[in-house]
Amino acid sequence: MLHSLISQQTQERKMLRLTSSPFSLSFPSISNLNLLPSFPPTSLFYLPSSSTTFHTTSLRIHTPPPLSSSLSSFSVDQTTSISQMQDNLLLYSRAYWLTQSLIAWNVDHHQNGICYLLSSKDASLNISNSQIQGEDLKIKLQEDKAGLPANVVEKFPHIRGYKAFNLPPGSDIKSLLKSQLAVVIYDSDEKCRDCTGLQLPGVLDELFSYNGPLGALFSEEAVSLYLWAPTAQSVRAYIYKHPSGDDPIEIVPLEEEHGVWRTKGPKSWEGCYYVYEVCVYHPSTSRVEKCYANDPYARGLSSDGRRTFLLNLDSNELKPDRWENLADEKPILHSFSDISIYELHIRDFSANDLSVQPEFRGGYLAFTLTDSAGVLHLKKLSSAGITHVHLLPTFQFAGVDDQKENWRNVDTSVLESFPPDSDQQQALITAIQNFDGYNWGYNPVLWGVPKGSYASNPNGPNRTIEFRKMVQALSHIGLRVVLDTVYNHLQGNGPFDEHSVLDKIVPGYYLRRNTDGFIENSTCMNNTASEHSMVERLILDDLLHWAVNYKVDGFRFDLMGHIMKSTMVKAKNALQRLTKEKDGVDGSSIYIYGEGWDFGEVAKNGRGINASQFNLAGTQIGSFNDRIRDSVLGGSPFGHPLQQGFVTGLLLQPNGHDHGTEANMKSMLAASMDHIQIGMAGNLKDFVLTNSEGEEVKGSEVLTYGGTPVAFASYPIETVNYVSAHDNETLFDIVSLKTPMDIGVAERCRINHLATSVIALSQGIPFFHSGDEILRSKSLDRDSYNSGDWFNRLDFTYNSNNWGVGLPPQEKNEKHWSLMKPRLADPSFRPQRIDILATMDNFLNLLRIRYSSALFRLRTANAIQQRVRFHNTGPSLVSGVIVMSIEDGHDGFPGLSQLDPIYSFIVVVFNASPQEVSFVSPSLQSRNLQLHPIQEMSSDELVKSSKYEASSGCFVVSRRTTAVFVEPRKM
Repeated sequence: MLHSLISQQTQERKMLRLTSSPFSLSFPSISNLNLLPSFPPTSLFYLPSSSTTFHTTSLRIHTPPPLSSSLSSFSVDQTTSISQMQDNLLLYSRAYWLTQSLIAWNVDHHQNGICYLLSSKDASLNISNSQIQGEDLKIKLQEDKAGLPANVVEKFPHIRGYKAFNLPPGSDIKSLLKSQLAVVIYDSDEKCRDCTGLQLPGVLDELFSYNGPLGALFSEEAVSLYLWAPTAQSVRAYIYKHPSGDDPIEIVPLEEEHGVWRTKGPKSWEGCYYVYEVCVYHPSTSRVEKCYANDPYARGLSSDGRRTFLLNLDSNELKPDRWENLADEKPILHSFSDISIYELHIRDFSANDLSVQPEFRGGYLAFTLTDSAGVLHLKKLSSAGITHVHLLPTFQFAGVDDQKENWRNVDTSVLESFPPDSDQQQALITAIQNFDGYNWGYNPVLWGVPKGSYASNPNGPNRTIEFRKMVQALSHIGLRVVLDTVYNHLQGNGPFDEHSVLDKIVPGYYLRRNTDGFIENSTCMNNTASEHSMVERLILDDLLHWAVNYKVDGFRFDLMGHIMKSTMVKAKNALQRLTKEKDGVDGSSIYIYGEGWDFGEVAKNGRGINASQFNLAGTQIGSFNDRIRDSVLGGSPFGHPLQQGFVTGLLLQPNGHDHGTEANMKSMLAASMDHIQIGMAGNLKDFVLTNSEGEEVKGSEVLTYGGTPVAFASYPIETVNYVSAHDNETLFDIVSLKTPMDIGVAERCRINHLATSVIALSQGIPFFHSGDEILRSKSLDRDSYNSGDWFNRLDFTYNSNNWGVGLPPQEKNEKHWSLMKPRLADPSFRPQRIDILATMDNFLNLLRIRYSSALFRLRTANAIQQRVRFHNTGPSLVSGVIVMSIEDGHDGFPGLSQLDPIYSFIVVVFNASPQEVSFVSPSLQSRNLQLHPIQEMSSDELVKSSKYEASSGCFVVSRRTTAVFVEPRKM
């Protein structure tokens, strides 16, 4: 069984994009195609992935050479001359300007010659007949035989071993950085032997790191603009009265001081819109470009996203009634260990809720109602114990037009007319999927602006006002708000992409580049570089902005492993320093967590120590625990969908998939139970348990099938346990795939509940995907990021779970349609309202049980080690049964302290078997255990039949049932 080191969203979600090659090709118009030279039929023609664009006025054809840096290794065909191949070298940026005096280059160590730095203010550098031309300045560099200093290698570990070259003192570096730059090696005949462009983040960080104001600042008399753009040659602000159309009312040149461009305008600018014109050399086109961009620190936007709105967030007109008092009105959070998280997409919440007025559906204001079906559902969850609602991306993202009048829709009555296993629904949905109102939002454009499509009016201040009302309303029903942040990548790049912002302002700085100088895409597009100081600052400023100006309570980091650990630690510390008195929020209650997957160019600390699962131990920053997910359900999101696990029938009720011999299945199930038990103990590295082989081992000594340790946490709050999330199939759907086809839907409902019970009763932070509690289906869609409202529907009236609404979209699902079709076509797979209501009732009971005792929410690793035990272990274990006890102390007695005033001892039995089981434990004899009062009152007759016999220590638990036994204190 493979454990996912990569999130599903990395491989399969979001935007269609060519990522198989480090190059791509784009044209502004079809008329350019006749200007292309002919190439041999077997040749492939690529251009750099940073969206190199051909201009009709001056076409330059670039065909990159092989990756070798030596011209002697070129293989030249009949259409390409040496001079053409040499000219292409200027498209690459294989050298690094690291400090004021230091340049690194992986030039061939056998190269001899003289090295120079060349610059051209108007980007005229070119190579012809082995001669480089067009430079304004030529500076001789001196090789430093000592190599790169240790502190430089620590910051740039991926260029360890590069040659070091020193610049002479007195060079006008700040001016040079505004030019096209290249380093070149000449031979004794002054022929160019090798050359390349430079990557500048190192020297920009050293010279221009800045802590002053950025964005728009408002005073009683003026509006001031600040833009960090040290490589820009000029910057102008175009000021507009309206969000679209008309000519600018002013075009204002900004003045530069130490890399920051600034201007001061009249107070009348407030409420206007603006765009920056940045004249800057762009490495993706090898030209000086005029780039038109929004402010990276934008707090508002026009409806078309083309202009930044001058929005004063401190204005009282933007604050709902009692907004300033919200910190005091939020539900109390005593400890992060008390958190439980419910993940929800804003549009999913209300797009199909007929109890919400049409103009509110799918938006922020749907959360402000008091008696809609969705709000009543959230109130039930809150009263049972859910503490936080995690909202999928709410910032400005691409993929959904903010102007609702531009959306396209499919008539639902037509969709409803097709059979449950038809491919017609998905065909109609995918035909308009890029033009409807739906997308998860993992394609960021501007991090600091609320998404306009969720507002009643995307122009003006409505985004801010309505977002604040949403946060306030959720707080008033007892729910704190977590925002899903996506700092690991951006949607756009280059000087012309409408979604490009940061790469227009300081080209080549914000987006992480590979050693050839092309943008890294391991996160699926345009990876950002938090190891660069002003990228890190933008992330930290953005987090503080949302915490202070929108009073949110937590942040979930998408692909957190692509962010540096130091950035995450600074983020945590900065947020927790916020106070009610100074900032209007209690920063000590802000929790952060994310996806700590370790892959791509950052893997194994390839760009510095990254925020991966193992690196974050001890930080008290949470990481998703994919180990418990995979062991509970079976396989991984990247394996065969029929691979079974603990709750889905591995060994105990085979589904026909080849799992190997019976002995192999028994071993796999036993290993899965070990992994689950470690996860239930907070996935702590040092938690000691007896494994399935009878050995006492630490969590870090138990290995996954990939050979990595199961446990990665030092504190329980560093583990976020889950079995389903927005990525991959819903819990009910994956259960429906993995279980045998001949079991009844009632059994699948029990398995769904059993899986959530493992999460609800574990130490650490429990995390639930919206709909886990009501058997939510996406008709088996494994990646519904762009599958529209049809496949993502939530029904809080509990009449339907959305099963069988057609085969899911072809792009991500077609290879398994043959497995899906018979299941979707079979009416017995569809739960009825009674099944949904029972599952909801059982889920609420699980939450009530978790919050009935502090023993389910232990705060320290030491407390878990002292109090939590697993009893069905060793080689003679009963397959499919996990037995966990949690012990409390007694006031006035030595030993454990007393945490729970009601119960002194708890035993939980998880029976994943399709039969009733009896389990005898001598260590649990002679206790005064009884079924938890909440389960005694349950509508589930099977759980109510669970028994404990004190004289023998025997527990009897029905099939696919989780039974909780408690020992009341003597009064």
